[in-house]
Amino acid sequence: MRFLLVGDSMTIGAAGDFTWRYRLWQHLTRTLTPPAPTTAVQQPTGAEPTDGQRASPRSTGPRFVGPRTALHEGSHVYAGPDFPPHARAHLAGWGEGWLHMAPLVGEAVGRYAPDVLLVALGLIDLGFYTDPEQTLENVERFLDGVVEARPGTAAVLLPVVPNVRAAHDAAFAEACARFNTLLEKTVAERSGPRSPLLCASPPPDWTLTRDTYDGTHPSPEGEHRIAAAFAQALHQGWGVGGRYARDGGRPRAGEDSAPTARRGGQRPGNAASAPPGSSEPGNGALAIPPTNAL
Repeated sequence: MRFLLVGDSMTIGAAGDFTWRYRLWQHLTRTLTPPAPTTAVQQPTGAEPTDGQRASPRSTGPRFVGPRTALHEGSHVYAGPDFPPHARAHLAGWGEGWLHMAPLVGEAVGRYAPDVLLVALGLIDLGFYTDPEQTLENVERFLDGVVEARPGTAAVLLPVVPNVRAAHDAAFAEACARFNTLLEKTVAERSGPRSPLLCASPPPDWTLTRDTYDGTHPSPEGEHRIAAAFAQALHQGWGVGGRYARDGGRPRAGEDSAPTARRGGQRPGNAASAPPGSSEPGNGALAIPPTNAL
C-alpha cells in the first residue's frame, strides 16, 4: 500500500531526528498485512509508473513514495538505523506550506501513484503567508490537484498543531483554531468516491515542553503522538493498519522523550522553521462509507 507523506519542517525533520515518518513506518510495517483495502481507480492517461511503483496496494507492508528522501539541508543522518532508504521517501520541506505544495502535489501523485496521502501543513501558511480563508483556498487547490492527477486517491489531513507562538500571540492562536474549523468542514463537504478524505484528530494533550524540542518541532514523544494521530485516523476511518503502539510501549535504547541536543550539533532553532530569508520566529477522524474506502 503506497503512502505519500506531505508536510513542513515538522515532517521532514533535521539531522539526528527519528521523524514521525519513521514512527508511522514502524507502526504500519507491524500492522498492515494483506489483503489491504485498495482504491479502485485507473491510472490517468499518460501516467506510467516505474517498475518500482507497480507494487500492488495489497502487497505486504507499507510503501512510502515521493520525490524526496533527505532531512533538512540534505542530511541523510536519520536517528533510526533500521529506517531503510526506500521508506524515507516523502514530499516535505522546511518552511513549506499548502501554498508551496499545492503546485507540486499533482505531479507527485501522477508519478508515484500513492493510495493515500498523509498531510500535515498549515503552520507556515498561517505564520507567514495567508490568513485562514486564504490558506483554505490553497487546501482546495491542493486537493483539486490530487483529484486531477489520480481520481480516487485518498488523503488524511492533520489539523494545525499550534506552536509556541500561539501560546503568546492570541491572534495567531485564533487563526490556527479558525483554520482547523474550516479544514474539518471542508473535509466533510468534499469527501467522496473521487476524493476520499479524513480529518485526523489533533494529538491529544500536546505539550510544548514534552512534545517539542524548541516549541515547534517534535521531540521523540511528539513524533509518536503525530504518528499515532495518523494511525488512528487510518484505522478507525478505513480499517487500515491497527491501533498505535510504540515498540511494546517502551522507548528505544538511547531514546529520550525530553528535548535533547541533536547528534553532531545543536538542533536548529525555531527561526529555522521560517521561510528562507525570514528572521521571524517559527511559528476525530470522519467516517466514510465503506464503498468509498480505500
